Amino acid sequence: MNMDQKTLEQIKKSIKHAMLSPFYQKHFAGFDVKDITSEHDFLQIPFTEKEDLRSAYPLGLSAVPEEKIVRIHSSSGTTGIPVIIPYTQKDVHDWALMFKRCYETAGITPHDRVHITPGYGLWTAGIGFQLGAELLGAMTIPMGPGNTDKQIKMMIDLRSTVLTATSSYALLLAEEIEKRGVKNKIHLSKALIGSERWGDKMRKRIANELGVSLYDIYGLTEIYGPGIGISCDHACGMHMWTDYLFYEIIDPHTGCRVQEGQTGELVITTLTKEGAPLIRYRTRDLTREIPGSCPCGSPYPRIDTLIGRSDDMVKVKGVMIYPGKIDEMLADLDGVSSEYQVMIDHLNGKDMVTLFFETPVQDDEARKTLAETVRLVFKEKIGIMAKITPVGMGELPRSEKKTTRVFDNRY
Repeated sequence: MNMDQKTLEQIKKSIKHAMLSPFYQKHFAGFDVKDITSEHDFLQIPFTEKEDLRSAYPLGLSAVPEEKIVRIHSSSGTTGIPVIIPYTQKDVHDWALMFKRCYETAGITPHDRVHITPGYGLWTAGIGFQLGAELLGAMTIPMGPGNTDKQIKMMIDLRSTVLTATSSYALLLAEEIEKRGVKNKIHLSKALIGSERWGDKMRKRIANELGVSLYDIYGLTEIYGPGIGISCDHACGMHMWTDYLFYEIIDPHTGCRVQEGQTGELVITTLTKEGAPLIRYRTRDLTREIPGSCPCGSPYPRIDTLIGRSDDMVKVKGVMIYPGKIDEMLADLDGVSSEYQVMIDHLNGKDMVTLFFETPVQDDEARKTLAETVRLVFKEKIGIMAKITPVGMGELPRSEKKTTRVFDNRY
């Protein structure tokens, strides 16, 4: 994303505000915002990383007096120390405005009924979907996750037209609706899917089984939550709301900007956030900037569908394995479904990779042939040998939140 003078001034204002927080006072010690006169100067500013934010627990990120904080949200504390993000009333309203824009980009109107399955509470997802839909004027059905029986009953009885979910839970619902034979009672026409990377094969399954148009929605707790970008009807990348944020794409290893169109890690600087402004925050999400204008006519630039995270990649026998690359590999193979798991073990002094994938193929000989095909393609596309194990449809676990696909059991 190119930086013009107006954006540079917004960034300088955001940096000045961020330095009111205890965290950035320490992080930017000895730094003077007056020294930033160009984009080159901006690129000398150190990145902010998730571990930095954990060190600010509980409210070291706050850049406003406590009486201005109206809400907190938190990212998952996988290390035991969560990241606490404070919000002012303006932050909450700005987030709702961005989310409303997401719904409008997807062609959703006040006549729609929005079925919300992401979780509520400290997680940002559910309440973000709700506030944006309410601001739009649509009917909201705040289900939250789980209780699939009730989800489907309410979906039928209340004639929900829009589903919001993780891709994992959308697939679970699609499979249950098909299994129960109630697809003709479902009135869904659109689905906003976010929170995790998902491949084309999974995308097609959800769209076909639910009979919906799909939209990728992007966001993360540290930067408001979901709703800071979304795909449009042309499904050629996600439009990012650059009046609220500035983004960069960097090489995750060197930290340098990549050339336009090249894949790298997304870095975000907030432009208007009050409670917890973030400067050059490394999201760890891997994507690329899509050059040129979108056929939809939106003035907002686009990033591509996420292919994974820079901290998701695992190294086996000197080869870097990205879940997104496995998605791409399986998408081109007939007889292979969207669901898979990769197990990495260390046995008898060697690293071993096992790929489990679901298939509708039931004949034993046909499965053996399919497994051999997958083995050869895995070696060619991923770069290492793997043990291939086909399983029946529905045998791998489903999730109401995010599905873990790669398990590294070596440590």
